[in-house]
Amino acid sequence: MYKLIGIDMDGTLLNSQKQISARTQSAIQAAKDKGVQIVLSSGRPIEGLRAYLDQLGLNSEHDYAVHYNGSFVENVLTGEIIRQQVVSAADVKTIGRTARSLNVNTHAFSQILGLITPKSSKYTQLEAQINHIDIHEVDFETLDDDHPMIKAMIVDEPEKLTQAYQNLPAAVVEKFTIVQSAPHFLEFLNPQSNKGLGIQAVAERLGIPAEAVMCIGDAENDHHMLEYAGLGIAMANAMPQTKAIADYITASNDEDGVAQAIEKFILV
Repeated sequence: MYKLIGIDMDGTLLNSQKQISARTQSAIQAAKDKGVQIVLSSGRPIEGLRAYLDQLGLNSEHDYAVHYNGSFVENVLTGEIIRQQVVSAADVKTIGRTARSLNVNTHAFSQILGLITPKSSKYTQLEAQINHIDIHEVDFETLDDDHPMIKAMIVDEPEKLTQAYQNLPAAVVEKFTIVQSAPHFLEFLNPQSNKGLGIQAVAERLGIPAEAVMCIGDAENDHHMLEYAGLGIAMANAMPQTKAIADYITASNDEDGVAQAIEKFILV
């Protein structure tokens, strides 16, 4: 019996209209009624999860969320941080310089200023829109080295991003956990930060072994948690490399894939 389900947001839990379908909400509630812990695990900040956590009733002192791709694991009600691994301002400057050298756009998340970018692009605007947060134009080079950061991102057209990914300097690749969360988002995290470690932190807090964990995702940033889980499930709309590591492939996010997976493996 699976006792914890880690669920990615965009492309997984949410359909193309950024909504949770009635069938999916019903399946999640039925799993909760059976005592299964539901954990939303996303590259979004916690602000971008709140409305969905409230919609699903995942807002009690017993609920946890993994956000910023595992940089933070947080008690949803109390705000207690049970795990935190972030990057430094010096790291963000490195990514900014790398982005300039590769002729792609960049933004980052500051613990004080929120979403910051040297120059706003349509994908930074998309990030702000999705998460209902403001954009602050900040030259990364002006940040003090002790300025508290969270993560950095390279954001651009998918073709440009793919080329930039392939041409990242070896020193950068070795220094960060690098995950692609969308065709236009490439994320640079603390090397000890990923969704797998985030879900593991919740499971250990609750005394749940990895074999009793099920995780569902659609993109490269979900790989660590799919590999950690006793059962890793990819969406039909997932990246090919995500499907390749999954134990099972469910329907797409527009076909209630999360609901179908819960019905098959939990509600039996």
